[in-house]
Amino acid sequence: QVQLVESGGGLVQAGDSLTLSCAASGRTFSMYFMGWFRQAPGKEREFVAVISWRGGSTSYADAVKGRFTISRDNAKNTVYLQMNSLKPEDTAVYYCAATKRTSSSPAMYDYWGQGTQVTVSS
Repeated sequence: QVQLVESGGGLVQAGDSLTLSCAASGRTFSMYFMGWFRQAPGKEREFVAVISWRGGSTSYADAVKGRFTISRDNAKNTVYLQMNSLKPEDTAVYYCAATKRTSSSPAMYDYWGQGTQVTVSS
């Protein structure tokens, strides 16, 4: 079992940067693909990015490509989401999640964190 705890959210202005962290418990962290998702009020949860076991492969949603970077440190059991050039439409609760098979579908993820709020003002 994997327990996930996100941190790093906050209120920023458009154009600012923010880095989210997701700390995982358990010795099997390195066996999971790790993803970031987000959910804005009244909207469905949407895929943001995913990273492979060792970090050699990443994938991003078109909306964040070129602005966000996902990375992981297996020695620290932590996955990160570096967010640059933030826009008001990036405002959402951001969740990290773990899956044994890479996917952009929330249904394929087995473990979820509680989420961290990111608010981008214009």
